[in-house]
Amino acid sequence: MERMHFQHELESLKMLVFKMAAASLSATRKAIESYMSSDTGLAETIVSGDAEINCMDIEIDRRSLRLLALEQPMAGDLRLIIGAMKIGNELERIADQAVNISNRAAFFCNRPPLPPVPDIEKLINVSTLMLEKAISSMTKMDVELAMEVVKMDDQADKYTLNVLKTVIEMVISDSPDRITRRNRMEHAIQTVIVSRCLERISDLSTNICEHVAFISRGVYIKHQSVDCDRG
Repeated sequence: MERMHFQHELESLKMLVFKMAAASLSATRKAIESYMSSDTGLAETIVSGDAEINCMDIEIDRRSLRLLALEQPMAGDLRLIIGAMKIGNELERIADQAVNISNRAAFFCNRPPLPPVPDIEKLINVSTLMLEKAISSMTKMDVELAMEVVKMDDQADKYTLNVLKTVIEMVISDSPDRITRRNRMEHAIQTVIVSRCLERISDLSTNICEHVAFISRGVYIKHQSVDCDRG
């Protein structure tokens, strides 16, 4: 009977993590949409909805700590509970980045458009895909899919750097008047902020995949180049 109760609580914890993952993914997609279309109304819904995601993060921690304290789980169950806490934290931070992106929508709504920055769209695509695959690897406990996401992180970093290079070139290029130069500078700064948010979502998606490997196989794949066993 006690074991059945524990398994029920464990399953309930997993479902809450899945629910939070869906909410964070939805917030990210909507944030990108609000940025691309300068939709301030949509941006406001993301900002106001962040509190619910924060509450889910707190509830995941609360349930996990209760299971650790009262049930004393072992092996795979222990990894699952610890992993749930870590993934919940990553998802909360992803939602925060979605809020940061949404906050840029109001700025872009009131400014003339910047010349095209091709790599920002590429960064949007790869960051969104990484998050989608990370969540899929988590729900399926698919380590192979998780490793695909980890390998994609270098691509996201490359696009982020390209965005920075492009906007710097725009800023230093000659502009016909002072107002245009100022607008271009302000727009460039906000674009770099968006690119950093997207790059951070990619990093956090990679972290989720590292936790998937830990839960599924009990192995650490992060910081592999660091010798943590040295005294």
